[in-house]
Amino acid sequence: MHMFFRTALHLILARFGRRIGHYDVARTRFITLPTDQDILGHMNNGVYLSIMDVARFDMLVRNGVWRIFQERGWYPVVVSETISFRKSLTLWQRFTIESRILGFDEKSVFVEQRFVRPGKDGRPEIYALGVIRGRFLKKSGGVVPIDELIEAVGAMPRELPEWIRGWADEVALPSTRGEAPSIWD
Repeated sequence: MHMFFRTALHLILARFGRRIGHYDVARTRFITLPTDQDILGHMNNGVYLSIMDVARFDMLVRNGVWRIFQERGWYPVVVSETISFRKSLTLWQRFTIESRILGFDEKSVFVEQRFVRPGKDGRPEIYALGVIRGRFLKKSGGVVPIDELIEAVGAMPRELPEWIRGWADEVALPSTRGEAPSIWD
């Protein structure tokens, strides 16, 4: 339940936050709360993914894309995500999530999110890095085609990194309605 309130708070803060361009980096500030902790005294790995959701909503509100989606009856869904950890976040630590849209392929949008804190030299130090692959659905039914999405928000200023395409292909489940293959077979 606390994540609901955290999301609501950040949506309110985002409405008054500094506006950014559609493809700019959004910086969203957080603090590690007692409810984020696992039994080992650091932020639970599942909480990282939930906080990434909050930061993406902040980005979409501040870059104006959320308003465009609401006007058109679109909403985002996560198709796949991955995260890599370098350091643990512990109780009461302040950190920032840097979120940016990486680009598009034929079906999806890719977003990079970095958990950063000031390093010993004062420069940002990455504690964790996540990448999500998302799609946009229409409330009336169906998927928003990428060309429609680009028409609404503008073309990407850069190419999608090749490793992202490879990752997306590797983690995609088969489109058949049957059971997905198991690594245990």
